[in-house]
Order: sequence, then C-alpha cells, then structure tokens
Amino acid sequence: MKKHLTAIAVLLGSAGMALAEGELQLFNWGDYTNPELIKKFEDETGIKVTITDYDSNDAALAKIEAGGHGFDLVVPSANYVQIYVEKGLVQELDLSKLSNHGNIAPQWMESSYDPGRKFSVPWQWGSTGVAVNKTAYSGDINTSAIFMDPPEELVGKVNVTPEMNDVLSLAIMYEGGEPCTEDTEILKKVRDALLEAKPKWQSMDYGMTEKMAANDVMASVYWNGAIFRARLQNPDVVYGYPKEGYPLWMDQVMLLSDANNTEEAYKFLDFIMVPENAALISSFARYANGITGSEAFMPEDMKDAPEINVPAEFAAAGHFLPTCSPKAQEYYTAIWTELQK
Repeated sequence: MKKHLTAIAVLLGSAGMALAEGELQLFNWGDYTNPELIKKFEDETGIKVTITDYDSNDAALAKIEAGGHGFDLVVPSANYVQIYVEKGLVQELDLSKLSNHGNIAPQWMESSYDPGRKFSVPWQWGSTGVAVNKTAYSGDINTSAIFMDPPEELVGKVNVTPEMNDVLSLAIMYEGGEPCTEDTEILKKVRDALLEAKPKWQSMDYGMTEKMAANDVMASVYWNGAIFRARLQNPDVVYGYPKEGYPLWMDQVMLLSDANNTEEAYKFLDFIMVPENAALISSFARYANGITGSEAFMPEDMKDAPEINVPAEFAAAGHFLPTCSPKAQEYYTAIWTELQK
C-alpha cells in the first residue's frame, strides 16, 4: 500500500500538483498577500504555502475551469461566487473545521451571494473608483468623466484597469444604467462612449500603485487600497468616488472542489479569521476586511484614510455588483472585445 501511494504521489507530482501533507496552493490576486501573514502561518503550522498570482476574475475562472491547475484555494470577487458554486468548482465548507467562523462580521455573514458563509471566507473588501494626481488636474475627481470624457488636462494621461466588470459597471452607471443591464439602448451608449474615450487614454494596465506614485500616470480607474498605497509614497495622489455610481466589492477565499490539500486549506481558512491575522491581510494591501475585532490591530494610518472611509456624501453611490445573467455577460464581452481592438 505504501509503495502504491508513493507511486500515485510521484505521478501527480509530475503533473505539477501538490499532494504531499504540509503543502498548500493559494491562487490569489497579484500583490495582494502579505508575506508576513504567510510566514506566520508557515511557522505556526509547518505548512508550506505556494502562491500563484492572477490579475482578473475572468483569468482566474478560466484557469480553474480548464482543470489540472493544482490549486487548493481561490479568491474571487463577490459577483463571481455564485458562478463558482453553480459550476461546481468549489465545495461547501465543513464549518465544524472552522472554529473561528463566528468572527465573520454580521454584515458579511449574511451576504446575498453566500448566505451563512457556507462556501466562502472574507479576505478583503473595498471600492473601484478613480485616482488623480492633483498636480495635473484640480477639478472634480468624484466622477467617471475622468475616464469617460477626460478633461483636457488629463488627455493622454489616463489609465483604465483592464477589469471588464468594474470598468463596464462604472461606464453603465455613468450613462444612467444599472450594472448587468440587458438594455441594449444603454449598452450602445456605453460602447460608443468608451470607444470615443479610448484614444484619450494613456493605457489599459495594472501596477498603478507604482506608476501613480512615480508620476508615470496622472489618473486611473483603480482600486482604493492600491491607490492608498500610492498616496503613502506620493501625497499628490488622491482617490475619487464617482457620484454617478461606483462598484463595491469583497474578495473571499473559496475551497476548490478538486483541491488536493484540503486539511491544510481548512487550517489556512481558520487562520485568516483570527482578528490579528485578518489585520495583517489589511495592513499589507490596505483594504478593509470582514473580521470582527481586527480593528484593534489595524495600522493607525488606515483609521482615517479617505480611501478606506467613504465620505458620507458618496456612500449611497457605492453598489455591490450583481452576478450578471448570461445575456448581460454576452453583451459585456462583446463591448469589451471591441474595446481591446
């Protein structure tokens, strides 16, 4: 039996899949995992963590659907949770193995996309807005006009993050529609406006923490925590909340159906629900988390940061994105494909 199991392990290992006890394969967004968190987990458990990065929800989903990936945990955004569940790509959690499950804050425990948190554990949450370098532009930054109709001072200096759902949702709300709309009149307006705006952009890229901090880009559609990190390096960087509407999101960790290191994965899920450890996640990427009690361990500079604490006047404009219908997703993909040309 021992020889037989060893042979299986060798075969699976040759396929690039981690099966040995004491290993964990985490598939997460790039520049999103605190090395201190991973070191602490490895020191406490003896489990070796390997992190593989991705840069979009669609890229992660495609990789998981293709199979043969060898990952144990993935970190999708809220509007992708039900897609993973419906496709059978993740497994329902055994809550008896998660002693810290009760630490999830009540407002996140009964989320519409995962009631009772039966499939997911919170990682971080935040918003998608617009960042501007105030030395280049001193006008209103709380509007999606920054990228939909760039002011003269920002023409050729705007980046748009290549995350389809965020960008199209911002554009749809700017044009007066609702995210995931199937209204072809609104969608045509969005397509036409984006195609007209694109020549005024500098790029469609990631890495804006570094690029905005270095004055390489003067404005960008991007995520609040990453822009907070840019401002810490360059105080001229400011974050705006589009008054026409902007996406709120939460990323959460889910256990894949074909995970090889299930027990190790449960240990990690329970570990990140300890308040002090959740604060480590936030202190690195600079987003809020969903764990009660983590506030006491958060960095001082996060407690009043405008990127983390939404100004009251713009709070109602933030919307969690729904999971789009197949028809809406088809429309989104068609617009996005045309925008990439």
